[in-house]
Order: sequence, then C-alpha cells, then structure tokens
Amino acid sequence: MKQLNLYAENDFSEKAFKKLLVHDSPYFKILNFNFQPGQELPVHSHDIEGQLSLVILEGEGEFLGEGDSTLPAKAGDVVISDIAEPHGLRAKTNLRLLVTIAPPI
Repeated sequence: MKQLNLYAENDFSEKAFKKLLVHDSPYFKILNFNFQPGQELPVHSHDIEGQLSLVILEGEGEFLGEGDSTLPAKAGDVVISDIAEPHGLRAKTNLRLLVTIAPPI
C-alpha cells in the first residue's frame, strides 16, 4: 500500500504547469498536473490502445478535444476517453488534474 498527499507533494509554478508522477506500474500510471490560469496541456493523442481518465480535483478550466471542441471542467468532473482520442486541458483558475492511464505509456 502506498499513500501520497498531492496537495503537499506538488505545487504551482508561474513558468509552466507542474507534473508529478504519482504511480507507475505495468498496469496503470497516475499523474498529477497543476496549472495556473492560462496554462494548458495542448491537445494531443497517442497511437496506442488503452484508456485514460482526467479528474479535476480543484479549480476550473476546459477540457480540450479534437478541432476546437471544449467541455467545461470544474472540481469533481471526470472525463474518460481512449488514449488515441485527442485530449488536452486549459486552466481558467488554479487547477489540479489527476490523470490515470491504462495500460501505462
């Protein structure tokens, strides 16, 4: 068993979003990203099979998708998609994102 407090382990940076590798195993990977307003994870995809979840722990922003598609993102929201589907995120406020990827890439 492993315990980690994301609020204590990862902070915010004005220069770029902060990334923390929470867990990595042959079965899944967990990442924590912290964004300040205006920072974003550009839309991207991975040419492999698998799924990911994007969970907003704190803050508000927009989930980004293919083309110019967006979905509102606020604390408690979860998006689940195939890894090959274009995905990204833009923060409107300080925002904490938890990403789970299975299988890990």
